Order: sequence, then C-alpha cells, then structure tokens
Amino acid sequence: MTGLRELLRCLQLLTVVALALALGTCVSRPGLLEQIDTLGTLRVATVNSASTYYLDADGPTGFEYDLIRDFAQKLGLRFEMIVLPDQQAVLDAIANGHAHIGVGVAVSEPRRQRVRFTPPYDEADLEVVYRVYKHKPKTLADLSGDLVLPAHTALADWLRANRPDVEFTIDPQANTEELMDRVAEGDIAATIANADIVAMNQRYYPKLRVAFDLDNVRQKTAWAMAGNGDESVDDTLYNEAIAYLEETKANGRLHILRDRYFGHVKRLGFVGGHEFARQVDNRLHLWEGYFKRAADEYDLDWRLLAAIGYQESHWDKNAVSPTTVRGIMMLTRAAASDMNVTNRRDPAQSIDGGARYFIRMLKRMPEEIDQPDRTWFALAAYNVGYGHVMDARRLLEARGRDPNLWVNLRDALPWLTQERYIAQTRYGYARGHEAAAYVGNIRAYFDILTWMTNNRTTQEPPALDEEESPAGTDIAESPSISIDSPAF
Repeated sequence: MTGLRELLRCLQLLTVVALALALGTCVSRPGLLEQIDTLGTLRVATVNSASTYYLDADGPTGFEYDLIRDFAQKLGLRFEMIVLPDQQAVLDAIANGHAHIGVGVAVSEPRRQRVRFTPPYDEADLEVVYRVYKHKPKTLADLSGDLVLPAHTALADWLRANRPDVEFTIDPQANTEELMDRVAEGDIAATIANADIVAMNQRYYPKLRVAFDLDNVRQKTAWAMAGNGDESVDDTLYNEAIAYLEETKANGRLHILRDRYFGHVKRLGFVGGHEFARQVDNRLHLWEGYFKRAADEYDLDWRLLAAIGYQESHWDKNAVSPTTVRGIMMLTRAAASDMNVTNRRDPAQSIDGGARYFIRMLKRMPEEIDQPDRTWFALAAYNVGYGHVMDARRLLEARGRDPNLWVNLRDALPWLTQERYIAQTRYGYARGHEAAAYVGNIRAYFDILTWMTNNRTTQEPPALDEEESPAGTDIAESPSISIDSPAF
C-alpha cells in the first residue's frame, strides 16, 4: 500500500513538472527591445571617423552619433558607443552579439551574408584620388598595380567581382585618411574614397586631386543588425530603426545633420585651401598669441577667432576695405566705438574688440537657437548685421520653415537682395549671399585650424615697438583621438 502511494506521488510530481514545462514553452520570449530595456543600454558599434563618431572639445559628436542619439532618445533608451578599429570589427561585433546595432556601415553583398541592413539612408560618389603634378589616371585600368585600398574595405569585394583585371593592394594597417596623406606625399599613386571624405581631406592636403568618379558605383550607408534571413530573429529593433530613418528623411532631420557636418567642406576649393595653409605658416604666428589671449578672456575657441580674422583680413593688420572697415577683424567705425577700440590697426585692440563684438552677437541670438547653429547665426550677424539676420528669420517663419536652423537661414539670407522679399523686411536690402558664403568659409577655416593645431604649443603675442605701431588714433561693432574614414 505504501508503495502504491509513493508511485502516485511520483506520478503527480511528474505531471506538475510536465505541465510547468508545457506552460513555459507557451510563454513568448521577450522581444529584443524589451531585453535591451531590461539591460538598460543599447550597445552601438562604430569606428572613429569624421563622418561617424569622434570626440571634440565639447565631447562626443559626429553625424552617426547624432543620428543614433536621437534614435535612442526616441525609444527611451540609454546607449553606449563601442569604438572598433574598422568596419569588419563592427560586423563581427554584430554577428557575435557584442553589439545590438552598427552605424555608418557601407553596404555590400558579401556583408549581407553576415548581417541584416536597414535600407540605405545615405549615398555618396566614390572618387579616385591622386597627387597633383603626377600623371592623371583616366580609368581603373590605368591604376592596375598602383592602387592601394584601406583594410577591410567593401570596395575590394566589388573590384574582385566586377573588375578582376584591376590589381590592387590592401594595406592592413592603414585607414582611408592615412592613404590620402600618403598619396599627397607621393608615397603611393592612388586610392579610392567616399566623396565627402575626399572633400574634407583636400582642405588638409591641397596636393590631393580627384582623377575621376567610379561610374555607376556609389557608397551606400546603412545600419547593421543581427540576422540575415533568419526568420527566428526578433524584428522589433530592426523595424524601429527602419521607421526612424524613414522619419528623419521625411521631416528633414537627415538633411540638417548632413549639412551640419558636410555642408561646408567644399567651400574653399584647391586654391583657397592651399593659400590658407600658406598663410598659417607665414602670418598666423604673428597674431596667434592675441587670438589665444582674447579666447581665454571671453571663453571662446581661439581657432574660431583666428578663422574670423583670416576671413576678414587674411591676418593683415593694415587691411582696409572699400567701405573703410579695417584691421585684422575689420571693425566698422561704429563697432570699434562700441567696443572702445581706439585704433583698429592695432592687432591687440582689433582682435580683442572683434572677440567682444562676436560675443555680443552670440548673446543676442534668441534662446531657442541651439549650438552649433547659434555660432553660425552669430557669424552671419557679425558680417551682415543683427537686424538683417532677424529679418531673414522672420521671412522663414512666415513661410513655415524653422527659423532656428542654419541650413534654413543660409537659404534665406540671399532673399535679402531680392525686391519681392525686401518689402517684407524691417531693415531692407543686405548682401545676404556674401553673409552665407562668409559663414561657410569660416567654418572651413576653423575645421582646418583645428586639424592643424592639435599638438601645437601656445605662441606668446609679439611685442610691438613704436616703429611697428601705426601712428595716430582712428576712432570709429577631450583627449585627441585618431579620426578614421569609413571604408566603402
């Protein structure tokens, strides 16, 4: 009898276990977004790149960083940037589960076998670059044997599949930017890069030239996630990412970010970039200490002040315009008077007064204008006047466009030269085209100075003796990191 009771208890226990197991199989596994929310952090894999993610003086920044930050905020998630040496490592991190998403990844068919891509949200031409004064290649066949590509580039897959006649070398230790440096120095003949990255680096390496674009080949950029046709892979994060990227296209946010990071990179051209680099060597050291002193005094980046000074006068303390503005910062009589500048040709007074005048414009901007757009608005006001900038904002507002974005103000400033718009303004005609170009140039000069001066030491201001000082009084407004370029 006892044995029978024990047998019944065993059967009951087995029944309970079986029921529990059965119920367990009926409970759906939480979706990936729910799992990420439980873990607390969205892990984002990327490379250090001028077009993806890097650290500047104000902290993390970059086109892809801003995109993923907005995406995480929309989902209510914290996020962590996992910086990897190249895009192959990004794909590895996605495939092995160390990261949930990879951003700024170039799409290729072999890569589609490993990860799942969102629809591309960006495309760019691919350009062959060579050194000026060298023989200009006209076709890929001309480069056979001389072409060098960076490590883990998807372009290598395309060449192997479509142009097996073109021999090329992969440098496993080099990124795209390093290869462009070596092309500019004459160490290698040519490489291929994204057109945006080429334009950015031509400012730093004026000897770089574009030989030709690859016909019918464009770099397509997307976000990468786990799963490549596996129906068991959860779609929650993937679907949210697609919806977000489509939304950023539709509402103009993607265009705004592209303009913020790349809208000014082609401003100078070869001649302008080369001349600027020459004047950095020849003139900047004369006034660098004054720029740094004013920047420290008013909590500005000295390189921004120097960029303004170059745009205004090419760092010529005796510069005079046809409208009688003069000095390094080209102050008008009224501006100089307001800033208590008694001698506009005195570099110390001019730079200090220009810095204070720029600060005035910066502080006058409406609070709803965020950085970095706030700085670009203030620069436009420095050039064309505060009232005209406000006129352009009002014209934008009347047409249903956000008046607090530089990409919109840049469009509206030229309207101030057109009669049909002038009648709607308070301050009338202004050289709006000039103001828009003015800001674009300064942004480009500022970027170049930032790149050129990362490791330079402070230059003390020179002492001006009596003979050098103009006679008379004229009375009259994070640690650095390596920046890589994304592979094709």
